[in-house]
Amino acid sequence: MSVVSAQSPPGSVRPVEVTAELAPAARLWPSLAAVYRAQLSRARVARIPLLFVATFQSVGIMIMMRGVVDTRGEAQSVVAGSSVVVVAYVALNLLAQYFGQLRASGGLDHYATLPVPPAAVVLGAAGAYASFTVPGTLVTAVFGCVLFGLPLTNLWILVAVIPLAGAALSGLGAAFGLLAPRPELATLLGQLGMSAALLLGVLPPDRMPEIIRLARDLLPSTYGVEAYARTFGAHPDWTFVAADLGVCAGVGVVSLAVATWAYRRAAVR
Repeated sequence: MSVVSAQSPPGSVRPVEVTAELAPAARLWPSLAAVYRAQLSRARVARIPLLFVATFQSVGIMIMMRGVVDTRGEAQSVVAGSSVVVVAYVALNLLAQYFGQLRASGGLDHYATLPVPPAAVVLGAAGAYASFTVPGTLVTAVFGCVLFGLPLTNLWILVAVIPLAGAALSGLGAAFGLLAPRPELATLLGQLGMSAALLLGVLPPDRMPEIIRLARDLLPSTYGVEAYARTFGAHPDWTFVAADLGVCAGVGVVSLAVATWAYRRAAVR
């Protein structure tokens, strides 16, 4: 920035260079924690009733399927799939609606003025929404195990399944909301994704046609369902469980990166 000295005689004006240092950019982890707390506080009241709806929906599905499944393997798929559906309902469906409405209302302009990295906004919102799935998923899993007579021994695997499947689905939900040109379309994409997780995750794969099984393999929540379902056996193969969770983690990284790119793209428009 250049200024003119008041003591300079006429005809001998010399600009004086004044430099000002910008404040350092906010770091990712403190920004992420701040956005996460803000989103958690904001969504606590509005989203809790919807979480009850997601939980009751999954519990109702298991009760309905109780008279349909014949084998223990099918029961494992139903319980695992119904538990992950709670994650899909909140992390995929509701997050797509949130970012779609945020983009349409100009709410992204508020975040664009904050000195926080785009990744912190996406990850903070995704983490907050995924956190709401924990109580409902646990209630659904326990109820399903009791209903179908499955062991509760390895229920701890949900500590890994919820965040990893939640990350993959949250990234997709955020990308749907940020890339959709209208909030109605974002809501439609979120509901279609949740319906796919419901139909392809809860129904036993042995009863599906081959083409439907291929579509099921493309859904990231499927690998969370498989990881949880494998733990019901007397001697689970932890190598396959870890591989399924690894797929969820890989898809989560990619989907959240896409959502971050979509946020940057939407924020500058």
